[in-house]
Formats: sequence, structure tokens, C-alpha cells
Amino acid sequence: MLQSFQRPTARKLPLGKDRFQDEARFLRSWLERPLVMGSVTPSGKALARTMAAYVDPRIPGPILELGPGTGPVTEALIRRGVAQDRLVLVEFSPDFCQLLKRRFPKATIIQGDAYDLHETLSGLLEEPAAATVSSLPLFTKPMDQRLDLLEAAQSIMHPHAPFIQFTYAVVPPIPARSDAYKTRASGRIWRNLPPARVWVYNRK
Repeated sequence: MLQSFQRPTARKLPLGKDRFQDEARFLRSWLERPLVMGSVTPSGKALARTMAAYVDPRIPGPILELGPGTGPVTEALIRRGVAQDRLVLVEFSPDFCQLLKRRFPKATIIQGDAYDLHETLSGLLEEPAAATVSSLPLFTKPMDQRLDLLEAAQSIMHPHAPFIQFTYAVVPPIPARSDAYKTRASGRIWRNLPPARVWVYNRK
């Protein structure tokens, strides 16, 4: 039976000066490492809400977020009802890690390689994760590496927990048809710039 939960008080999303600063940070990081960032701006509110909507906060266990950047999806997860201390954020950029620590002091922030989850999370998870939410630019990686990431995430989650990934492309970042997992997709999120879609992968 699913546990009941109370929605925690949500912080406001970055507005005004903070939003401009976040966009400047993203642009600077993208110029320095375009294959790591994959985007010149943070995820928009509509995209972040859509990604968070696929997470059920009543399911026990940590919530993994891969490539949180400046934290727009993290904010949406908290608004969704996920307690901040359940969040495990894996971020490659040391600068973004410092920012995330200031914004989400109760979350676990890990500076490391999300494409090597077992090594990055070694000894950190005491129970299976309830979901993995990814903002990684998967199309910058070969398909074998994308499939390895999905398999690694599924191996540390509950058997039917979702792997949630967004993309700007018109095709899924990981093939939609497989004997190992099932998929579903959101509609096109036109309010995001550029427009995006969310794909969800569950082990069969």
C-alpha cells in the first residue's frame, strides 16, 4: 500500500536576477563544455513540472537526479512533494555543485560522472531508489553508453521504478521498443525553449 505524504513548503523558483544568473552560468558552462552540458539554458518550468509529474513521492527510497545543473527540476520535485533529504543529485560541474549545496542544503550532492553510476554512488545508497530523473544530454553519447546508463539506473532502483529523461529531439534518446523495458512519452512541451519531450522507461 502506498504511504500517505504531506507536501512540504515549497521554495519559490529562481526569478529575476537569479534566473538571469542561472542562464549566464549555463551559457558559460556550455561554451566551456558543450558535449557535457547539451543546453545553453536551464530547463523551463513546464518541462521541469512534466518530469517531476512522473515521480510518485509516496514510493519510499531516494530519488536520483542526474545532471541537475542549477536545480529547476530539483525545485519541481520538491514542489511535487519529494522531501529534500531524499534527493541524491549527481552533477559533473563543481561550480553547479556549490550552487546546489546552497540552494538544497538537505539534499545529497555528489560531484561525479553520472555515466558511471555504480562507481559514483558506491556505498551511498542504503535502499533501492524510487526513481531516476535525468537531464543528461544523451545524444552526445553513443547508444551503447545510453543503454548502459539505463541498465545501471534500473539495477539500483525498485523493480518497476521509472527512469525519466527529457530530449529536444523528435526521436527517443533510448529506443522506444525493447524486450527489456517499456516506454511512454509526454506530449511535446511547446512552452519550453526549445520545445522538449519527456520519455519514461520502466523495466518489464
